[in-house]
Amino acid sequence: QVQLQESGPGLVKPSQTLSLTCTVSGASITDNAYYWNWIRQPPGKGLEWMGGISASATTYYSPSDKSRTSISRDTSKNQITLQLSSVTPEDTAVYYCAGVQLNGRTSWGQGTQVTVSS
Repeated sequence: QVQLQESGPGLVKPSQTLSLTCTVSGASITDNAYYWNWIRQPPGKGLEWMGGISASATTYYSPSDKSRTSISRDTSKNQITLQLSSVTPEDTAVYYCAGVQLNGRTSWGQGTQVTVSS
């Protein structure tokens, strides 16, 4: 069973870079059967896909925040990392990582609350 755990600071100041880590267990992030994603949900709004990374480390980003978003991985730790630069209070959200299998089955982390405030 695939398990994902997000971690990172709960509070970030405006203009700083947000950095979150997703630790994956039960599957390798280099397994071709999976695609790893970052998704967020701002308060009172729906889910927003931010981007993802494939088993071969190809990355894809949502056009809305592409210039500020970077997704990378550490295969030695089986971790996926999200960096979002120049954050504003509008980036306040619960951030999730999710692993999607080729058959469509999706495993979610529990999410981590990030607040952008001075």
